[in-house]
Amino acid sequence: MKVGLISDVHANLPALETVLDDMPAVDRIYCAGDVVGYNPWPAACVERVRDVATATVRGNHDRTVETPERYRGNRMAEAGLEHAKASLSDDQREWVDALPRAETFAGDRYLLVHSHPAAEREDAYVYPEEFPTLDRHMGEYDGIVLGHTHVQGVRGVAGGVVLNPGSVGQPRDGDPRAGYAVLDTAADGTDAVETRRVPYDVDRVAAAVRDTDLPQRTADRLYDGE
Repeated sequence: MKVGLISDVHANLPALETVLDDMPAVDRIYCAGDVVGYNPWPAACVERVRDVATATVRGNHDRTVETPERYRGNRMAEAGLEHAKASLSDDQREWVDALPRAETFAGDRYLLVHSHPAAEREDAYVYPEEFPTLDRHMGEYDGIVLGHTHVQGVRGVAGGVVLNPGSVGQPRDGDPRAGYAVLDTAADGTDAVETRRVPYDVDRVAAAVRDTDLPQRTADRLYDGE
């Protein structure tokens, strides 16, 4: 089975549209969370992800739509969540609120989470160089898929593979192109994963950031992938 993996869309509709257009034929799409936050199109991105994804797990921004003040120390994050709270319909907010912390797919062989697989470390950042530390969480899984850091990466670990498909809507690994991945569940280890990058219309996002009165830094960082 071929699986498309996306994460950290962060209300960036041009990036999401471009990724979905670029994605090769897959049997399923799974989303590792943070559909909303930062950028101007939370409602449209929720609808698009709901339409295409077989399953989506909750990210930290998805979890705090109703409480943007929790990000008062980060004005970009707070403003994006305020915009999401004002933009989402009741039905969309209910969908976001109901997202699970974790899902499995491909016959329960793969675990899908937003950040650390341990529930007590739900918001912990796990960068690619730290993926081998997750070997104790592999259990019977062939792989763990996570997001949160916005840094694309794949590592083989004891018993399987850990991967971050990268951020669709706000890459932070120095590459401004939208990131995603394709997983072949019939293959093994890192050979099962193809990471992909695709350029999108950042100027369109920057114009919408200005029109929506979101912080200018929200747009500026997209040009540099930071």
